[in-house]
Parts: sequence; structure tokens; C-alpha cells
Amino acid sequence: MLLQDNRNRTMFTLNCKGRLLIINEPIIMGILNATPDSFYSNSRKTSIDEALRLVEQMLNEGATIIDIGGQSTRPGSQQINNTEELNRVLPIISSIKAHFPEAYISVDTYHSPIAREAVQAGADIINDISGGTLDAAMISTVASLQVPYVCMHLKGNIETMHAHFAYENVTREILDFFIQQTEQCRLAGIHDVIIDPGFGFSKSIADNYKLLKELSTFQLLEKPILLGISRKSMIWKALHITPHEALNGTTVLHTLGLLNGATILRAHDVKEAAECISLLQAY
Repeated sequence: MLLQDNRNRTMFTLNCKGRLLIINEPIIMGILNATPDSFYSNSRKTSIDEALRLVEQMLNEGATIIDIGGQSTRPGSQQINNTEELNRVLPIISSIKAHFPEAYISVDTYHSPIAREAVQAGADIINDISGGTLDAAMISTVASLQVPYVCMHLKGNIETMHAHFAYENVTREILDFFIQQTEQCRLAGIHDVIIDPGFGFSKSIADNYKLLKELSTFQLLEKPILLGISRKSMIWKALHITPHEALNGTTVLHTLGLLNGATILRAHDVKEAAECISLLQAY
């Protein structure tokens, strides 16, 4: 839901299984990868104890949402079956919910069975990299679960989603995609949709920077905008460095994203992302 606060600033509310998440300032989604092969090794936490330590740190540093993924989507990653994905994420979701009940948990999956099981285990939000295009049952499943839905843009399939596709106008085409998919969500009964332009997925580096520059265009949709650029190749390839050296570049692009309308920063480095938000609020 979109509202206006008394300073004429956009405010969103997300109904997370009966808990109302009010977003009247940008917030942070901290990344926790329950995988052995995600591109940034410091985010990989496959044991419950490791995961809980990282979650505690991220919450203390200012994260509002913890995003848990059991299937790596980096280029060249191996796909796993649903059973393995569930075995990776469900124990961590349950443990986080038990130890940090105040945290909002999203599950990063494009499989509807994983989404259903994850919500039953305690997840509050579904984060789907395909925006409902890789699993025809995803949108109806999320509607039945009555949780917020992160609808991300990509083109192609699992094998081709990191290829560079040709766009006549990348921003306009992705805006059209979101108009179509958010209408499908509305018709299915999903009340709270977050949009994610899908930086790094089926786009060239030039496409990514054009999208970042024109991010405010997506405010036309009147939905929260998730910015997922943390340590991605659009940074480290442009600077000829590695993902482990890309924190400074991430901070720069987070700042630009916030200035252009980002609502949620999906970040590996929560402390630094929170500092971006605080400084821009003071500016």
C-alpha cells in the first residue's frame, strides 16, 4: 500500500503475515546465502550457527529484512533440486524466526513449492528473480500465502538469464514488464508488490548504468523499488577489481540509487548501506 506522510513523502506499508512493515525511509535487506557457491564468499553461511551470527550482526547494523537464498544465481552456478534447496533454507528460516522474531525474513527463490514451505517455516516475503516467469504457479502461490512479493525483471531462462539481450530502450521495456506483471499480481490477489529492475540479469553493463540513472522512472508504478547492486559485476568489472574489493563502488552506487528513488537496498554490507541512508537523510 502507498501512503503519504505529513511531510508529503511517499510511505509504503507491507502486510507481512499480519505484521505491518511501514517504510517511510529507505530500509536495508541483508543478504544471507545458504549456498556453498554464491559469488561473494562472506555472504555464504551454510551452518545454523554461522547464519545466526551473521543475522545478529546485520540486524544490529540496521537491516530490517533478512534475505535467505538456497540456490545460487551467479553465472555458471549449478542448479539444485527442490529437496536440496529446502534442506538449505528451512532450518535457517526456522532458527532466525525463533532467535530474532522481530526480523522480517524474505526467501530468495523462483520455485513456488519452496515459497510455500518457506512461508510455513516463518518467511514473511517471497523474493523471485523471475517475476513469475520461471514458475507459472508462483504468482498464484504467493497470492494464496498473502505475503509481499518481490517481482524482479529478467529475460530468458535459467541457462540464458546472464546473457546480454538487445533492448531498444531498456528502461521502457522493463517498465512495460512491470506494468504487465504487477497487473497479474493484482488480479491474482497479491496486495503488496516490490519491484526490482534486476541489475546484472540479462543486461549489459551499459544497460545496468542506464537503469540506475533512470531508476526514478519506476516510481510511476507507485511500488517500493528494491536496488540489488551490492558487489555485482557492473561495479567490479567496470573498475577491474574483484567482488571482494567492490565495497567502495557499492557505496557510490547505493548513494546514486537512493537519490534516484530506491526504497530498499539489498546489501552484503549492512553497516555501510545504513551509513548511506543516514548521510542522505542529513543532507
